[in-house]
Amino acid sequence: MASLLDQLAAMTVVVADTGDLEAIRQFTPRDATTNPSLILAAAQIPAYQELIDRSLKESRQAIGDQASAEEVVAEALDEICVTFGKEILRLVPGRVSTEVDARLSYDTEATIAKARKLIGLYADAGIDRQRVLIKIASTWEGIRAAEVLEREGIHCNLTLLFGFAQAVACAEAGVTLISPFVGRILDWYKAETGRESYPGPEDPGVISVSRIFDYFKTYGYRTEVMGASFRNIEEIIELAGCDLLTISPKLLDQLRSTTASLPRKLDPSAPSSTPERIHVDAVTFTTMMAADRMASEKLDEGIRGFCKAIETLEAMLAHRLAVLEGGAAFRHAVQEIFLLNDLDGDGCITREEWLGSDAVFDALDTDHDGRLVPDDVRAGLGTPLALTR
Repeated sequence: MASLLDQLAAMTVVVADTGDLEAIRQFTPRDATTNPSLILAAAQIPAYQELIDRSLKESRQAIGDQASAEEVVAEALDEICVTFGKEILRLVPGRVSTEVDARLSYDTEATIAKARKLIGLYADAGIDRQRVLIKIASTWEGIRAAEVLEREGIHCNLTLLFGFAQAVACAEAGVTLISPFVGRILDWYKAETGRESYPGPEDPGVISVSRIFDYFKTYGYRTEVMGASFRNIEEIIELAGCDLLTISPKLLDQLRSTTASLPRKLDPSAPSSTPERIHVDAVTFTTMMAADRMASEKLDEGIRGFCKAIETLEAMLAHRLAVLEGGAAFRHAVQEIFLLNDLDGDGCITREEWLGSDAVFDALDTDHDGRLVPDDVRAGLGTPLALTR
């Protein structure tokens, strides 16, 4: 019998949720998605130092010797995201998602400008825009930016999507793809109810994505649904047949090593329900999000987490630039990370407290005990790319 991964790939497009090029080579997905959090995790791998260094040097050359380190790093951040994207596109036949700075999530015009810049960098490298998805947070402002970009032929992946209002607004805006976050929805409900686990069919994240999928297929929306942020393979099994699923290397490996029958759970030609059709304008969006505490809280938390990941990556880049240019290295990364994430001040960071991506947490949590202490973070940042202890 074929592995779960092989059976899944026969009915769903499998996307690698990683910036680790070696993992992409290993699992040969059609598409891949990345963001500053995943690049931060990948940056811990010494083999990628040359890519980082090249981007920093080229950014320095592009904006001149008189530019400050902060200006060079700001320029290099876009270059590095596109550099990793270009390397990924050498390995996958499909598309790569490249994220707009999450700090622009509530600024429509700035998001549009950043997306155009990223597409321009890909174009300069000879990459057709059809192979790139611009990743934008699913705020009302982000959705409006995506609507403009889609009309220009710049395709978008709307991320940090937790609520039905976000999904419908994206579909009505003509967005190419949405990424509802299955595992983070589960996290919220477990914390809210005190339940330790949910069976796959009862998983709130699975139920949310299934509802969105059925709605889109019932009313003929072309927007693709890509389930994301999985906590276990049971969630993935329950969404077999979804348009796309973006899966971490850890769970891809579990799927590949597991042999069992995998029935289709979602069928675009036969939605399992017929939900009532709605229209989402600005007022409806605000009202529905206000009524959905989970979606509102997780969207805000996710944006803050992505912003912190960008700031951490910027600190690492500033350090590396200082090393390349002979300056003194910064020494306070670990302290800053704990100030941002250790919400109860007990000296450790749990997954629930962590504001960054799951990929970064997993990369730092090398002993897999579900908590980070300062030594874990120091060890994770202890490569030539990272800040010194």
